[in-house]
Amino acid sequence: MGKSAVAEIAALREEIRRHDRLYYEEAAPEISDVEYDRLMQRLGELETQHPDLVTPDSPTQRVGGEPVSELAEITHLEPMLSIDNTYSVDELKKFGARVQKLLPDETIEWVVELKIDGAAGSVLYRDGELAWGATRGNGRVGDDVTHNIRTLVDLPATLSGKHVPHELEVRGEIYMRNSDLVRLNERQQEAGLPLYANPRNVAAGSIRLLDPKICAARRLRMFCHGVGHSEGLRAKTHTEFLDEIRGYGLPPTPHAECFSSFDAAVAHCEELIERLHELDFEIDGLVLKVNDFDQRRRLGATTKSPRWVIAYKFEKYEAPTKLLDIQVQVGKTGAITPVAYLEPVELAGTTVSRASLHNADEIERKDVRVGDVVVVEKAGKIIPHIVRVEKHQRKQNLRKFVFPETCPECDTELVRDEGGVYIRCPNHRCPAQVRERIRYYASRNAMDIEGLGDKLVAQLVDSGLVVDYADLYRLEAEQLVQLERMGRKSADNLVAQIEASKGRGLARLLNAVSIRHVGARVATVLAQHFGSLDRLAAADVEQIAEVEEIGSIIAQSVYDFLHDDVGRHTVDELVKMGVDTSVASSGPTSDTLAGKAIVVTGTLERYSRDEIKELIARHGGRATGSVSKKTDLVVAGADPGSKLDKAQQLGIRVVSEDEFEAMLD
Repeated sequence: MGKSAVAEIAALREEIRRHDRLYYEEAAPEISDVEYDRLMQRLGELETQHPDLVTPDSPTQRVGGEPVSELAEITHLEPMLSIDNTYSVDELKKFGARVQKLLPDETIEWVVELKIDGAAGSVLYRDGELAWGATRGNGRVGDDVTHNIRTLVDLPATLSGKHVPHELEVRGEIYMRNSDLVRLNERQQEAGLPLYANPRNVAAGSIRLLDPKICAARRLRMFCHGVGHSEGLRAKTHTEFLDEIRGYGLPPTPHAECFSSFDAAVAHCEELIERLHELDFEIDGLVLKVNDFDQRRRLGATTKSPRWVIAYKFEKYEAPTKLLDIQVQVGKTGAITPVAYLEPVELAGTTVSRASLHNADEIERKDVRVGDVVVVEKAGKIIPHIVRVEKHQRKQNLRKFVFPETCPECDTELVRDEGGVYIRCPNHRCPAQVRERIRYYASRNAMDIEGLGDKLVAQLVDSGLVVDYADLYRLEAEQLVQLERMGRKSADNLVAQIEASKGRGLARLLNAVSIRHVGARVATVLAQHFGSLDRLAAADVEQIAEVEEIGSIIAQSVYDFLHDDVGRHTVDELVKMGVDTSVASSGPTSDTLAGKAIVVTGTLERYSRDEIKELIARHGGRATGSVSKKTDLVVAGADPGSKLDKAQQLGIRVVSEDEFEAMLD
C-alpha cells in the first residue's frame, strides 16, 4: 500500500463532505448526482482494496454497517425534558406574561422555530467525532441508535472547523422529507411491500431498526434545535448557537427568527403557518423559546418541562383523494394562483373539495398532475393544501400541467416576479383584480362594509360603476336600484354602510388597499407607529424598516405603493372622498356585548379567529380562550371539541355563528 491510496482516500472524503455541505446545508450543489455517485464509487473501490483504511466517519459508512443484535441503552448526559404546549393563542400569551413576570424589568428576546414532526434524537460529538446517538426514550435513558445515526444524510461524522468543542451534545428531530416518502412508497409498491402512511412514522420506526442498511435506504435527516451537555461551546444565545453549529457542518433548524417582544413573536407565528405549503417536511406546530442562555438558566425548569420554552401546536388532518382539475385564479395583487379541484373528502368535520396549489413552482416541485391521487392536509386555520402526490398510484402517463402565458381574465401577458415564485398579471385594471380588490376592501377585516358581497361587487365592477376604491363613495342609491335584486331599502342601507366606512381609521385602510406584504397585523403596527398617513408617506424606506416587525421587504413595498402613480392616485382619491387617514379610536362601536366574556370554539365559516375577536371587541365584549364559570357565551362552529362539552356541563349558553350574528343585528 502506497501513500497515493492514503492521500486519494483522504482527498475523496474531504471532497465528498464539501459537496454534502453544499447540497444539504447551503442548497447550492456544484456537481450533478451522477458526478457525486462517481466520487462515492471511487472511494468505495479504494476502501474495498484497503479495508484497514475504513473509518467510522467515512462517507461510505452512511450506507450502513453490520446490523446490531439489539438496542442498548444510553443515559443522557443531561435530561431530555419534554416541553409544554398549547393550541390557543390566548394561552400562548399567558405563558409569555408568566415568563416576563419571572424576569421583571428585563428585555427578553424570543426565537420562533418550526416544530418538526419526526422523532426526537440526541447526538454526542467528542473532539469533533460522532461518539453516539440516542433516542429520547423516557428523557433520562434512550435507545442507542448510533449505527443508524451514522446513516443520516445531512449529519456529519466529523465536525468541521479547527476549534470544535471538546464535548457537544446536540438535540434535534430526525425526520423524512415528503418527497423521499413518495420515492420510498414507489419502491415499496414495486416490491409488493406495505406502503407507509406518513413521514413521521417512517422516521420514528426506521431510526430504531437493527439493520442500518435499511435505515440508510430511507434517507432520513436531522435538524438540530437544542444543546444538551457541552464543554467548549462559545454561544451565549440560541441564535448564536444555531450559527455556531452551522459552522461545524451540523444542520440547524431552518426558518428560525428572533424577536425583541413576545407579541411580535406570536404575530410571526401566524405568518409562518401560512407558509407551510413551502416545506418538504412535516411540522406539527411552532416553538417559542427564550434566546438568552443565562435567562434560561435563571428561569429553570419544573420536574417535567423547562420554563423558557413552549410549543404552539395545531391539529393536522390529512386524507387521500383524487385531483379532478387544476384551474387558475387572479388575485387582488395580480398573482395567478392555481387551485386544485378535488373529489370531496372529509377533513376535520368539513367537506374539502378545493385546495390551493399556491404557485407554478409548487406544481412542478411536487409533480402534481390532473388524475393523480393526492394527500390533502388541513392544519389549524390555514386553507387546505396538497402535501404530496401518491405516485405509486399513478396508473398511466398523466400530462403535466402547463401554466398559462396570458391572464385568463384580460389576456394580458403574464410576468414572473423578479427573483420570486409568483406569476402575475401586470394590468392593474384587470377586471378580476378589481373585483378581488374591492371585495377585500369591503371585507370585515378591512373597511367592513356590510351588504357589499361577492355577487354585488361583481355587478358593480362588470357594469363599470366601480373601477377603484374611491368609486364606492361616489355611488348613489338611484344607481344601485338598477342592479339585479337591489331594492330601494337595500340601496339606502348600502350607501349608509359605505359612508360609515370612511371612519374606520388608518390601520384598516392600510390593510384594505392591498399593499403587497401588508396584512392586518402589519397595518396596525404601521398605523400605531406613524399615527397618520401623512407621516407614513413622509418616511423613507429606512425609517419604515426600523419599525418593529416590519423589515426591509415590507418597508420597500409600502414606500413604493405610497410613491408610485397608482398608489398615490388611490390615496389621493380616497382622501378627496373624505376617508379618514388618521388612527381611529379603539373604543367599541356598540355595547351589545358590553361586559360579556365570550369563548369561540371550532371552525367558523365566515370569520377567522382574529376577525371574530375583533368583532366581539367592537361590540363591547371580551374574547377569552377557555371556558369557565365566568364565561357568558360560547360561539360554536364546526368541530368544536372539549370547550363545547365543558360549556354544556356548566350550563353556559351556546350559540351558532348565525345566531351570534343575529344577536349583533
